[in-house]
Amino acid sequence: MRDSRPQSIEKLFDETQSSGTLQQIQQRAVALNKLNKAVRALLPSQLHPWLRVANYRQGILVLEVANASWMMRLRYEQPALLSALRAQIIPSLAAIDISINPSLAAKTAPTSQHSAPAAASKENNMGCQLSAESAAALRNVAARSPEKLKEKLERLASLAGESGTSKTSRDK
Repeated sequence: MRDSRPQSIEKLFDETQSSGTLQQIQQRAVALNKLNKAVRALLPSQLHPWLRVANYRQGILVLEVANASWMMRLRYEQPALLSALRAQIIPSLAAIDISINPSLAAKTAPTSQHSAPAAASKENNMGCQLSAESAAALRNVAARSPEKLKEKLERLASLAGESGTSKTSRDK
């Protein structure tokens, strides 16, 4: 059972102890970072932005990927990765566990593939304007629609005048 009693902050920062809590955390983080670099060196470069080493415990290496498609791609590489890691770095490695972490995709979206659509969607959201032609088309569809849908379409068409287009589109 863990000792969950409150501890003095000095004990956490005590550098004289060889087993200081923060020192252990730092050593673990450095080791996982080195392992992450080694794993990436053994895998194809397409996987690098979508993958990271999450943990290593009891002979099991835990890898996180951004989504299920990258998980499937990594599963094809798993046997070769397992044997290479056993031969070169971790002889006691028993298995590789792969899990999906969606937040990894949000943090590592590559600029080369997704920058243009992302920029376009931001522009569309920031300056949503309905043209007069679109408003006229909406009103035309509203004229032939059921009452509930007609009200919503007309309300949407009325936004064309409020977003900075000419006043004549509002008077129609």
